Amino acid sequence: MSDFLPARMDVDAPLFTVTMAARLAEMHPQTLRGYDRMGLVVPSRSKGRGRRYTLRDVARLRHIQELSQEEGINLEGIRRILSLEAQLDEAQGQIARLVEILTAREESGSVTARTFTAGHGTVHLGRTVRAQSPRALPPGL
Repeated sequence: MSDFLPARMDVDAPLFTVTMAARLAEMHPQTLRGYDRMGLVVPSRSKGRGRRYTLRDVARLRHIQELSQEEGINLEGIRRILSLEAQLDEAQGQIARLVEILTAREESGSVTARTFTAGHGTVHLGRTVRAQSPRALPPGL
C-alpha cells in the first residue's frame, strides 16, 4: 500500500480545501476564513478563487489554536508572536549562511580572506577586542 504514496510530500504544495484543512486542524471552516481575513494564515487561491491550504498552513493553524486555547493569548497577541517567530527564523537563516561563509573561508586557508568587524566609526581586522566588558559600558548603548 505504501508503494503508492509519494516518498516525500511537499509541505508547500497547496492541496487542501477549506473543509479538509479545517478537519486536519480540528477547527471550524469559518474560523479558517476569519484567520484568512485577519492575515494570520493566508492560503493560496485556485483558479476558481477557492482557498487551497498547504501542510505548512495546517501546522500554522494548529500552532495558532494552541496559542489561543492552551496559552490564552488573544488574536492580536498571536499575530505579534507569529511575526516575531518569522523574524527569528529569518535571523537564524542568516546566521547559518554566515557560519557557512566563515567555515568555507577558514577551510580554504586563503591569506586574502579576512573577517572584519565595524562599529562606532572604526574597523577591526581579525578578532574584536573590547576595551571594557559589556557590563561596564554606560547605560543607553
